[in-house]
Amino acid sequence: MSEELFDVVDQQDRVLFSAPRSVVHANHWLHRASHIFVFNSSKEMLIHQRSATKDECPNLWTSSASGHVSAGEDYRLAAARELQEELGLSSPIEYLGLIPADGPQTSYEHSALFQTVTDAVPVFDPGEIAFGEFLSLSDIQRRLELAPEQFTPVFQILFAWYLSPCRGPNFQI
Repeated sequence: MSEELFDVVDQQDRVLFSAPRSVVHANHWLHRASHIFVFNSSKEMLIHQRSATKDECPNLWTSSASGHVSAGEDYRLAAARELQEELGLSSPIEYLGLIPADGPQTSYEHSALFQTVTDAVPVFDPGEIAFGEFLSLSDIQRRLELAPEQFTPVFQILFAWYLSPCRGPNFQI
């Protein structure tokens, strides 16, 4: 199986060139990711604990689904693909905003955030997800306050922005 190719981008999210995943990560080049917050009709959000075998942030809690944007792919297509691959879900997604890449706390990724609402039961990909659960936003916030080290840094940024009363379609950290 060949290695994934990512578009390497600049601070303004303009594509510069494409390179293999391992090279992009080793050089800390800026690249792209999509995150999806999945809600059920009870307004609970799905969060998941990353698999212990993940090369970055193993065993930490994070967005419902997320993943890299492949070379030539756009954020929306990547979000829909990750939703299907990680959770076995197909649901309309809504774009919320883009967090600019800001060094290690964002994993050198420009991250687009999407949301969806579905009562379909997720089927977790065991290579990606150890465990997942639906929680109220206040329960997630409480867990973050008590043990922020148990969550990925980018999830902490995305979740804080999501709760912000003055969020806009493009936001800064």
